[in-house]
Amino acid sequence: MNKNQIGSTSSTESITPQPESGLRKESPSIQLAPFEWPTLFVAIVCYSSMALLTYFADVLGAFAATILLSFSIALYSSLQHEVLHGHPFSKKYLNEALVFPSLGLLVPYGRFRDTHLQHHYNPALTDPYDDPESNYIDPKEWIKWFGARKALYQLNNSLLGRILIGPLLGLSTFYSTDIQKMMRGNQQIQRDYLLHILGFAPVILWWQMASTMDFWIYFVSAYLGMSILKIRTFLEHTAHERAIFRTVIIEDRGPLSLIFLKNNLHAVHHAYPSIPWYRLQKFYASRREDFLQRNGGYAYSSYRSIIVQFLFKSKDTVVHPLYPRKQVNVSKKPVGNLLN
Repeated sequence: MNKNQIGSTSSTESITPQPESGLRKESPSIQLAPFEWPTLFVAIVCYSSMALLTYFADVLGAFAATILLSFSIALYSSLQHEVLHGHPFSKKYLNEALVFPSLGLLVPYGRFRDTHLQHHYNPALTDPYDDPESNYIDPKEWIKWFGARKALYQLNNSLLGRILIGPLLGLSTFYSTDIQKMMRGNQQIQRDYLLHILGFAPVILWWQMASTMDFWIYFVSAYLGMSILKIRTFLEHTAHERAIFRTVIIEDRGPLSLIFLKNNLHAVHHAYPSIPWYRLQKFYASRREDFLQRNGGYAYSSYRSIIVQFLFKSKDTVVHPLYPRKQVNVSKKPVGNLLN
């Protein structure tokens, strides 16, 4: 165990662990409301903050507007994450209407939804081929790469590198994979990109009617919004023989935890993916020792401790450390990562 990780003690209150072979059903003791005000409030914060920041951008100045808007866009991505897991309404079409505008610019919601739900198949976590959010590379592919590409991915394995170039590397792989699939006639992905383009309409309309922000500033803010999300995903998963030991818990309760809508309690989210964000903290606190025991103590106390430890340091190897012992279908291609 890393010296900065949190240990676990013996459990006094048990929970039913999620099977390593897949998702388990929601706990019957957790009652989900058909209508969730806390998540709707987050949507109001997202839309109102973006409207105000773009309207008063000339007053705030380019730097302040860019930084503040990047946090709003990161929060909007966290809202989209809640939506794809079935919040805040009981009807899917209402949830998806809530995040129809393409405020984040860079990622079609439909692609985020489908790849993320695929990522939730826990036995495949961190697999370079079957986990769309894995940052690991198959060693057989790694040896084929030229030196400059290897250097970029090694830089990407430090937190600073992940913040600076992580979105660029992730999006380039993601777009390349999607373009190939669309050229082969994948109509679902074509539809997702079409809806994403249509989602620009309200953004453009607002820009013409009220925004005082240059569009390049908005684009930079969208990129920085993804960079902020990289802080959350940096240690989110690690390679391990056992699937339940691959997902982290970060016990931070500061501003970043709110921007991420408590998804820093990631092992809890993977075990109970239907629990809304505003119940995760209390749910975790009531079963803390069980969760820490269940994920092998893979936990950190705060994002501050992670920044101090990994800002300039690689978190682990770029190549998947367990892949030489696996039987791999070498005809498959990596699915590419998105928000990780």
